[in-house]
Amino acid sequence: MDFGIQFFPVVARHEKPAAQYWAECLDLVGICDELGYTSIRTVEHYFHRYGGLSPSPLMFLSAAAMRSRKARLISGACLPAFNHPLKLASEIGLCDAISNGRLEVGLARAFLPLEFVRFGVSLDDSRARFEEGIAVIKRLLMEENVTHNGRFHQFADTTVYPRTTQRPHPPIWVAAIATPESFVNAGRNGYGVMAIPMTGGKMNDLLGIYRDAWRSAGHSGNGRVMLAFHMYCAESEAKAREDSEADLNYYLSSVVEAASDWNGGASTKDYPGYDKMIAEFAKESWATQVDKGVAWIGTPKRLVDMIRGYAAEVGGWEIASMQVNFGVMPKAKAEASMRMFSKEVMPYV
Repeated sequence: MDFGIQFFPVVARHEKPAAQYWAECLDLVGICDELGYTSIRTVEHYFHRYGGLSPSPLMFLSAAAMRSRKARLISGACLPAFNHPLKLASEIGLCDAISNGRLEVGLARAFLPLEFVRFGVSLDDSRARFEEGIAVIKRLLMEENVTHNGRFHQFADTTVYPRTTQRPHPPIWVAAIATPESFVNAGRNGYGVMAIPMTGGKMNDLLGIYRDAWRSAGHSGNGRVMLAFHMYCAESEAKAREDSEADLNYYLSSVVEAASDWNGGASTKDYPGYDKMIAEFAKESWATQVDKGVAWIGTPKRLVDMIRGYAAEVGGWEIASMQVNFGVMPKAKAEASMRMFSKEVMPYV
């Protein structure tokens, strides 16, 4: 298992300026090579304190490439529904060039109704837009003189520049939350799957579905799985809770607030059961997340036990992508946690 860090900004404008937030993130990126963290990841979201400071993951990853010379750079994830494939494919090529071939491309459907409303995109077109988007982006990265006549995009005889440094294209990941079809499609198409086990339960079943689809499609191996966790490591359980509880609860409440339209009438065939999922998620807290082992918070010994236990439960995975400075956590605390985790947890798992 490899360990990476991810930045998912949940910060209101009055709490921490964007310049300060991203400067702190880049400082944390700067210690990744020294501490053995093998990947850096950030998201694409808009218009809300939940993720809104990160509208362009590839822009941040290009900056991160200058602060780490070894770590893989993962978009977690770009949203084809809100980006023209010609533009996104071109930017992928540029980021891969700037990082000298260290980019990994994560793509997602998006799930926040407010973003679809602002961009004028129908929620009922979500899956179709994603499927067309990922297919044509892959073609643009692999082929030259591409002609595409799709439902949402049409263009003729186009080659995007720069060509990717990695050939035939950087590794592709697909984000999946709870819909089994998303895990099946990722496995069938040979993509890695990025999942979030924050609600606990069912992840073993969903990863089993993904791996079965991967093997049934004739791909070698068992697929690639990246799971996201909040992580805070401290010398005592009391210190770990004191330093992280408010920030994790703030993060959890921000998810519910940003997705509140699902409970206020949003409905679509492409997101079955999301109203119930968000309603259940509203019950989550620091305590429930830690108890389920999906927030890695505690002493080094406890984190070793958590990681081993969860790996046994879900059959293992390839990359743990850890939020290390969630909420408005001060950089010094995040850095101390990263250093302790590197020294006292990573060697044992």
